[in-house]
Amino acid sequence: MNKLLPVAAAAAIVAGSVWYLLASNEEDTANLADPAPGAPIVEVTVPAELSPEAALGQRAFDATCAACHGENASGKMGSGPPLVHKIYEPSHHGDMAFIIAVQQGVRAHHWPFGDMPMQHGLTRADVLSIVDYVRELQRANGIE
Repeated sequence: MNKLLPVAAAAAIVAGSVWYLLASNEEDTANLADPAPGAPIVEVTVPAELSPEAALGQRAFDATCAACHGENASGKMGSGPPLVHKIYEPSHHGDMAFIIAVQQGVRAHHWPFGDMPMQHGLTRADVLSIVDYVRELQRANGIE
């Protein structure tokens, strides 16, 4: 009987951990069903002033990325995820992740929007300015 106690305790810990991970993942995606198709997924506070690099990035983002990722990277229901979200904070998705996503595309792994195709017509400098824009939006929204 005493040998079963540690096994039961370990099983309870594993079950609790699995439940916790699943529940926290549901919280991250639970709000995706709420907005209407095409609606922004998150509210974004835009900084009063952008750096010159981020201002260039905003123009490139609006021309290339906003169709899927929404105005001010707020996401667009049915199209693409918000980039102003803790999932894309620099410690989880570094600047290089954005460059690779543009150059090679990316398989869906955080959101139910499908794969992102590679984006044509953007130079590395364009992408870096887009990253500057997204990072400034993130900082203005408490994501660092």
